[in-house]
Amino acid sequence: MRFRIVPLLLAALIAGPGLVSGQDTVRVGLSDAIQRAVLTSPDIDMQRARVDFAEARSDQARRSRFLTDLQATSAHSLAPGLDNPNGTASDRLYLDPDLRNDWGDLAPFSRVDVDLLQPLWTWGQLSRTIDAAAAGVGLEEGGLAARQMEVAVRTGRLYYTVVLLDAMNSLTDEADEAVSRARREVEKLLNEGSPDVGDADLFQVQITEQEIRRRVVEVREQARTARSALRRQLMLGEGASLTVEDRFLEPLMLSLDSLDTYQNLALENRAELTQVSAGIAAREALVDVARSDFYPKLIWGVHGHYSGTTAERFRQRNPYVGDGFLSRSLETGLGMQLELNFGQTRAKVEQARANLDEAQFQGVAARELILLEVEEAFRKVRIRQAALAAAEESFRIAREWLQTEYVNFDLDLGDTDDLIKAVQAKLQLHAARHEAVFDLNMAILELHASTGLLEPLLAY
Repeated sequence: MRFRIVPLLLAALIAGPGLVSGQDTVRVGLSDAIQRAVLTSPDIDMQRARVDFAEARSDQARRSRFLTDLQATSAHSLAPGLDNPNGTASDRLYLDPDLRNDWGDLAPFSRVDVDLLQPLWTWGQLSRTIDAAAAGVGLEEGGLAARQMEVAVRTGRLYYTVVLLDAMNSLTDEADEAVSRARREVEKLLNEGSPDVGDADLFQVQITEQEIRRRVVEVREQARTARSALRRQLMLGEGASLTVEDRFLEPLMLSLDSLDTYQNLALENRAELTQVSAGIAAREALVDVARSDFYPKLIWGVHGHYSGTTAERFRQRNPYVGDGFLSRSLETGLGMQLELNFGQTRAKVEQARANLDEAQFQGVAARELILLEVEEAFRKVRIRQAALAAAEESFRIAREWLQTEYVNFDLDLGDTDDLIKAVQAKLQLHAARHEAVFDLNMAILELHASTGLLEPLLAY
């Protein structure tokens, strides 16, 4: 959000808003505001949650290396007892053809099955899946850094908007005095019957006064919106008052280095390039994961089984006979797993390679775009510096012009129209000087942001 002072006649004559009364008053400088915004912004917290999710997913991938597939299944029901009409011995029950289940004698029954599959050799499927998940963390961390920079620049803009509007407040008394003096001189000359002054001069002064009143309301509301936006950006309570440390709008100090220096910093620190590198690493890993399905994977498996009941049942020792209601077993061994649909595997590999190509092309485009952004920000600073120098010189000339008109009026040599023009020019150029400072400061913040370094913003 950007609030621009209305660039019309006497827009600089606006009084800044007063602070809303409340229990707490928070006084912040630029660095304090940026630090607080970075710490409290819900946008950044949302991105931190995405980092946490990526870290959890990476941890899951690492933990899947061992005990890759381990699960237990239980079942619980009722089991029948035995109807043994012949009184057969418990170890020879399987030989008695008259033995039957006694469904009138039910008792609790439980069964538990445990299965474990542990890949031993997967042609890089497990390790590269872990690498892809780890790269995903880097991708989200790059997004977090980019979001922090975005919030920092937005906070700086809001901060300097408030300072700008407060600076405009200092012009109010000067504007009132200048226009009142011009009106008094016009009324005096009209009363004296001066041929050099007519009703048109008085009307012009009165129109100027109305323009001031209109601009006061218009920009005052803008000022209140800007202050409210900064307060909300800093997540301050509704009852808190907000003041800024900078009482005067002054240009930030910057010894401009060479363009190559800023571009090299950007190539080293921009979060977008970090994200691109992480994305390429992740997609390279996923290509290897897809390719691993062409080869057989060596797997070690374990299956354990136990079932038991409180019903009157007996285990039979014969290896060819078992009782499903009363048994236990443990099976283990090596196995091979191979995806036989090689056409589908080939298509998956091609998709992964296409995604990798896309990420690599994105990296090339991002690098060129970042270099262009840095150059634009660098040249904008130079343009704003020249604009500020011109604005200050114009303001100096306007002050001399107004002073000359005041002297001429005191000597009865002045012209009312020239005085009003000089007043208007001086006030407009004073406002233009403030806006030039605002534009330069924002250009400097944006230049630092284009290099990807947050620390210089916190140094002001």
